[in-house]
This record gives sequence, C-alpha cells and structure tokens, in this order.
Amino acid sequence: MLRVTIDWLVTILGAILIVLAIKQWVINPYRIPSSSMEPTLNCAAPGEGCLAGGGLFDGSDRVLACRICFDVSAPARGEIVVFNTPPRAAIACGTGGVYVKRLIGLPGETWSEKDGYVYINGKRLNEPYIQARYRDTLTYPPQKIPAGHYFMMGDNRMGSCDSRRWGTVPRSDLIGKVIATYWPPARISIQAVVERLASFL
Repeated sequence: MLRVTIDWLVTILGAILIVLAIKQWVINPYRIPSSSMEPTLNCAAPGEGCLAGGGLFDGSDRVLACRICFDVSAPARGEIVVFNTPPRAAIACGTGGVYVKRLIGLPGETWSEKDGYVYINGKRLNEPYIQARYRDTLTYPPQKIPAGHYFMMGDNRMGSCDSRRWGTVPRSDLIGKVIATYWPPARISIQAVVERLASFL
C-alpha cells in the first residue's frame, strides 16, 4: 500500500513539474486585459472599447504564447507578440508589465505614420488586420528603430498605448509569439495553431 501511494505521489509530482516546465519555457497562457488589440483579440465589457461579454473567466480572450518560437526563427513583422514593456510604458500608459501587441517594425528599419497609415522605410505598409473604424488619423515623423529593437502597435490604433508613446522593445524583453486563442470556446483558433507550428517544422 505504501509503495502504491509513493508511486502515485511521484507520478503526480512529475506531472506538476512537467506542466510548470512547459509553462516556464515552452508555452504560457495570457489574458487580454485592454481594447488595444480589438477586434483581433477581445477584452471584456464593461472595459472601455471591449467587445467580449461576461461569463466564465470574464469573457476576455485567452491566448497561448510560444516562448521557444523565437529561438527557432527571428521575430517577424505582423506577428502578435507578448513582451515586457519598457519602464516608460508605465508612465505613458498608466500601467506597465506584460503587453500583447503586433510587431510592426524590425531592427534597423525606419518607421513613420501619416494620417493613420504606417510607413516602413518610406513605403506604406499593407495592414489587412486594421479595420477602418479602428484606424486613427495621427502623423508621426520617421524614426529609426535601433539594432536589436522592435516597434509594437495595437490593432486598435485609436485605443492603443504602444511604441509610438513609449518607444521600441529590446529583443531581450520579448516573451513569445501568440500562436492561438484558447478561450472562450467560440474563438478557439485551432487552425491557427496548426498553421503557425507547421512553419517551424
């Protein structure tokens, strides 16, 4: 009886350690707390600009970030990325910590915005993920993205506190790329997982 108990305890402990290791080094879940990525990723009402309703876990989208993906391939434009914000974000946005945004500018490129449209190295960027009602009308002068840094923006351009206000993100602060939405059930993106993981095989 004692041996069976020990076997069970070892099995349970091993399973817990495996889950913790996966969470620490492979894939980690995150909740979408604000409307900066609407309508691509939903936050929950009554938050300002949030499209998700209430319900279990408050209705906000939950996403999975692949922590090892950037060890396999370099971060690419258009990917949705989880990252630690620079200190200036807490001042500019009222809160810092971990953000989820879209990667727009790569190291060494020149970024600018004119009347709400983004330009990379002087060429207008095609952004099919931006809906017209979420586009702003702002203009920012060209700025060079430093080596090893990335320019992040939210898909809700009118409601996103992003690199335009607090600067670029160093490679060391990137946590991982979003590979799936796993909650709520109606927004689970299994196909997205298959497509994105296939790109690494």
